[in-house]
Amino acid sequence: MLKTRILIVAGALLLAASASSAAAQGRGRGRPSPQHGRPHAVTPQQQQQLILQQRQRDIQYRQRLQQQVVAAQARERQLQTARRNAQYAQQQRYLEALRLQQQRLQAQRDYARDPYFTTAPTYRYRVGSAYHETNQYGVAVLQQAVNNGYVQGVEAGRADRADRWPANYQNSYAYQDATYGYTGQYVDLPDYSYYFRQGFQRGYQDGYSARSQYGTFSNGSGSILANLLTSILGLQPLP
Repeated sequence: MLKTRILIVAGALLLAASASSAAAQGRGRGRPSPQHGRPHAVTPQQQQQLILQQRQRDIQYRQRLQQQVVAAQARERQLQTARRNAQYAQQQRYLEALRLQQQRLQAQRDYARDPYFTTAPTYRYRVGSAYHETNQYGVAVLQQAVNNGYVQGVEAGRADRADRWPANYQNSYAYQDATYGYTGQYVDLPDYSYYFRQGFQRGYQDGYSARSQYGTFSNGSGSILANLLTSILGLQPLP
């Protein structure tokens, strides 16, 4: 009887040890432990910091946008005086877009419900010699910046060609301003402007040369080639 009890206890201990070992191996092959890998959500403190940065970004952009509207009006008058009719019409459309951006900025934002502020960065991108991190919501803004730049570049290039003006994308107001389509959200304006100009330069070349080397454009809308967009952004997934 004693021998039987000993065998039962020994068997139970062996089974427990085996189960513990299997569980440990399973953890090693499956999800990383909490201290490893990048979290998918930010802490409440980080969320509040992101919201604070966004509020400051909104204030700064409102001030800059007002200045840009005044500058766009001055450029509009210059083009009209110079009788650059096609570029004047393009400038009118650009100025109207800036005014619409002003109106959108007046709307109240519900930061607490915005998933951007609760999602950890998942990508790194480079502007000049500086690296910045963002999540998929910020990436979407950068992608839109490139495409907005491409579309505006095509229209500016076509307008200069129609006016029989020498090709010079850097002399275009839209290129100098580089805020078209920016809402003030998720990424800083210098980053948005950098990628806008990357798209604009290529769009201008397509528009002025009446070709589709870098993207597609039809009826006022278009987009840069997908592989070129990927190359321009140069996103690096964070570990």
